[in-house]
Amino acid sequence: MYTYEYPRPSVTVDIVVYGYDGGRQLKLLLIERGSDPFKGNWALPGGFVDMEETLESAAFRELEEETGVKDLFLEQLFTFGAPGRDPRGRVISVAYFALVNLQDHPAVAASDATRAEWFPLDDLPELAFDHSEIIKTANGRLSNKVRYQPIGFELLPAEFTLGQLQQLYETVLNVEAFNKRNFRTRILRTGILEEVGRQQNVAHRPAVLYRFNEETYRKLAEQRDSAVLRRALDFEI
Repeated sequence: MYTYEYPRPSVTVDIVVYGYDGGRQLKLLLIERGSDPFKGNWALPGGFVDMEETLESAAFRELEEETGVKDLFLEQLFTFGAPGRDPRGRVISVAYFALVNLQDHPAVAASDATRAEWFPLDDLPELAFDHSEIIKTANGRLSNKVRYQPIGFELLPAEFTLGQLQQLYETVLNVEAFNKRNFRTRILRTGILEEVGRQQNVAHRPAVLYRFNEETYRKLAEQRDSAVLRRALDFEI
């Protein structure tokens, strides 16, 4: 067996999971640690990568084991490797971020987590390790990426109104209110929304329901027509 000359650091994954329930705030999924270090403190879901698994597989596994959440959009965020970030030794963490609709992903603590809960993004408890830094990086990625890729649809039900979509963008981008007509004109111009009917059993005038047309989006992406999406989704330019 080959012996390395240098010691090998451990590798972990941490997952920043954003949830949205249709209100005016995003929420973040945290676990209460059930073991040392930082036993009893709140932290991001995550854990050590097994020798025979990929980073992404480890992220999905840890997320399901600790919170019960699975089958979601997941994207690699950044690597955090400052010496001393983990009191157990030299540990490098590959962070991921995820977007979910809260109604479809209730949190259930398992594994080494005592509890798993959704917290308002603007009212988080004190966190273990360097997880506050990881969340800060993820917040920047989310607010930038939502302007040029339709990842925000991961936070909505399969069918939604334009009013719900506008409120989501206002929440993610921390904007008080967009011009309603301008928002609707720009988002519909892309062709990435498909009309599917109207709301049922509501007290007010039923609004038109839409769903994300992934096929149209893929064609735009294949044509490298990102400028069309950027003009439609970046409502601050």
